[in-house]
Amino acid sequence: MTNGSVKAPTWFMVVAVIALIWNLLGVLAYLGEAFATEEMIAAMTEEQRNMLENRPAWATAAFALAVWGGLFGCLLLVLKKKLSQLILFISLVGVLVQMIYNLFIAGSTVTYGPGQIVMALMIPLISILLVLMAKKGIAAGWLK
Repeated sequence: MTNGSVKAPTWFMVVAVIALIWNLLGVLAYLGEAFATEEMIAAMTEEQRNMLENRPAWATAAFALAVWGGLFGCLLLVLKKKLSQLILFISLVGVLVQMIYNLFIAGSTVTYGPGQIVMALMIPLISILLVLMAKKGIAAGWLK
């Protein structure tokens, strides 16, 4: 007799764990900015310092929502929970708000250079794919 659960494929769990690590790196970046010492800030370029010191609270909140939501959403994926889709969607909203601020309001491509453009494309793409992965997991019965 079966209990009606469907085992998630190996690729799903591998991607979920890699995504969890990816989002942990985002949390570390957030914490690095949130708890930057005066020495760390002094080592930044003037443009970087100005951008950090003049970032509005709503942009910082979007950054926090993006990284913490991504971390908890991926943890829920690893734990095979349906709630992961909602949390990852909320994280995606945070990512989009943060990217809009960074690219169009703060002009961080000027401050950080072309590498920032690559990350600005990669981060939302990964966030979208994680939401779609959770949706697929729910539809396939891998997430409960």
